[in-house]
Amino acid sequence: MRKWIAITALALAPCQPVWAQEAAESETEASQFADTPDVGSIANITPEMVRGAAELVTEGKVYRLGIVSGRDTPVWGPREYDIEIIDLGVNGPNRVTGHDDRVSTHMGIGTQIDGLGHIGLDGVHYGGVPASEIMRPDGLVRYGAENLPPIVTRGVLINMAAHAGVEVLEPLASFGAAEIQAAAAAQGVTVRRGDVVLFHTGWLSRIGEREVFVNQAPGLNENGAQWLVEQGVVAVGHDTASGETNAPSPDGRILTVHALLIAQHGVYILETVDTRELAADGVHEFLFVLGAPRLEGNVQAIVNPVAIR
Repeated sequence: MRKWIAITALALAPCQPVWAQEAAESETEASQFADTPDVGSIANITPEMVRGAAELVTEGKVYRLGIVSGRDTPVWGPREYDIEIIDLGVNGPNRVTGHDDRVSTHMGIGTQIDGLGHIGLDGVHYGGVPASEIMRPDGLVRYGAENLPPIVTRGVLINMAAHAGVEVLEPLASFGAAEIQAAAAAQGVTVRRGDVVLFHTGWLSRIGEREVFVNQAPGLNENGAQWLVEQGVVAVGHDTASGETNAPSPDGRILTVHALLIAQHGVYILETVDTRELAADGVHEFLFVLGAPRLEGNVQAIVNPVAIR
């Protein structure tokens, strides 16, 4: 067993692909997170990239990319959300009143970012770190989402539905490198190192069909994920709850995109991203901003990313 874990750890250990070597030679500024291995692909973002992304803001229009997380949000498995409002009563001679709240929730409800502690292969996580070194029942002690740096970089939207000539992709549809490159070229999009790439499939229009929305989503396949890794992206997002196609793998493997992106390459996954307004406005390039809540020890985080053009 120890030998198997060692082999798996070696397979998941960070390696520097060709694009990283070439980029390192051409970059004039190092990432401020270059010496922080636990941030994964966020270390690809340099100050130069942040400044370049800021220059994309020409209109000042802001897009909210998060949906509401609540009791009725379609979720994977037995995830639950509950909130209690506490009446603080009447206080002081000036009779100040107010309310407090207490939330009990799984963090994988609604728009979310999957951290590096979320997915491993055979008990080994990104960087060859065994689960025993990161997981405790009362919170992660490594790779906790509270340690995610703010993500500020260039965002791109690739409208896969529009490229297919439909409003919504078919259930279980999948797209790989060839389809992504064709759609991107048709829409004038170039995927670069340090980008956050969002895919619009139109699937949020079916969010009212709970079982269909969760279990039959279209999306990225393993081939497409590998191509995105080779481009050096920081995160990949979908307007679906799965973050990848729900089509079954021919060899029976599950969550192949999650495993490839998160466990093997430290690339983050964003799920249930509201891409509708960006798609409606025909926006394909923008400043992307995400700050995750700093809840101690959490595996993933409910987020409300922002796109600015």
